[in-house]
Order: sequence, then C-alpha cells, then structure tokens
Amino acid sequence: MKALPWILAGVGVGAAITILLFNSEPEYATGYDGVEGAARRSFGWGAKTQAEGKVGSVAGAIKEGVGRFTGNADLADEGTADRVEGGVKDAVGRVGQAVGQTIHDLNK
Repeated sequence: MKALPWILAGVGVGAAITILLFNSEPEYATGYDGVEGAARRSFGWGAKTQAEGKVGSVAGAIKEGVGRFTGNADLADEGTADRVEGGVKDAVGRVGQAVGQTIHDLNK
C-alpha cells in the first residue's frame, strides 16, 4: 500500500510531461519579433507553470488522502501543503497565459 502514492505520482508526472511536450503555443504573425517573442515566452511559461500546478495539486490531494486513510498526520499535512502550492502555481500560470495573450492582442 506504500507504493500506491508513488505510482500515482509517477503517472501524474508522466501525464504532465506529455501535456508539456505536446502543448502547442499560439502562432503570432504581426511582424514584431521582439514583442511576439515576449508574448510567446509569457504564454509558454504560463502554460508550463499551470500544468506544474495542476500536477502538484493532484499529487498533494493524493498524499493528503493517503495520509488520512493511513492515519499519518504528517503525510496528510504535507499533502495539504502540496495541494495549496499547486493551486497557487495554477493561478500564477493562468496569469502568465493572460499576460502573453494581452501582449499579443495589444500588438495587433
């Protein structure tokens, strides 16, 4: 039973890596490479951070559940902290994507 959280975490990390590798950034073609490059980097960073946040949140929820199921308060607390950290990263990633999209929209 101790291996189950690690197996689930491994599956989550694998899914996150797959999402990051196959995530396509929007193509911008306004002619201003410097500004468009910044928009692309901001959007890409936001997508990456958001994916990391979602994976961290899921892994934290799994840890928390396993900790509560087994009666391990330390593992449950660690899972809660990971879940909160993942939620913050998810929100920051959304902001990064919005910044990238806003830069692109302003450059039209």
